[in-house]
Amino acid sequence: MNLTDLSNNLSKPEQDSACNHLLNSVIPNISLSTQDDNLLKLRRSDTFRLVVFCYPMTGRPDRSLSKSWDSIPGARGCTSQNCSFRDNYDNLIKANAIPVGVSTQSVSDIKEMTLRLHIPYDVVSDQELVFASSIKLPIFSLEGKSFLKRVTLIIEKSIIKKFFYPILTPSTHIDEVLEWLNKN
Repeated sequence: MNLTDLSNNLSKPEQDSACNHLLNSVIPNISLSTQDDNLLKLRRSDTFRLVVFCYPMTGRPDRSLSKSWDSIPGARGCTSQNCSFRDNYDNLIKANAIPVGVSTQSVSDIKEMTLRLHIPYDVVSDQELVFASSIKLPIFSLEGKSFLKRVTLIIEKSIIKKFFYPILTPSTHIDEVLEWLNKN
């Protein structure tokens, strides 16, 4: 199975205004577990910006995806999105930004993905939906599990300055992010 193949016939997410409330809101004072099971605080007053990109789930080569995964608008493309952030890590740093991935997957699943794909940034687990619930991020459910819809937040001194939602092309979304960072 090619986890980066995004066939043109997949359902696209629609604009549902589920993130309009996020602009200029403050990130809650919470920490989430990274791939190394360390806590990462998301509310920060650093001089760099955080690019927090939320995504549903990266597939694993040793597990099959649900048969209905591809029919969910915006579900497919998480591996290619992570790879695009990885491949543009230096460009993000040059734009005074640090990427952080967020998924509802377990720390062990995130660890497997970051090792396999050589991800240089932190990816955190919001398996209990603490972050998603606190800022009311859009989610969807499948087979009794909750997943984040794909949204990217640009956070400066704990305030959301920009959000991208819906994200139609996960593999090239990084271009939109870099363009905004370089202009702002």
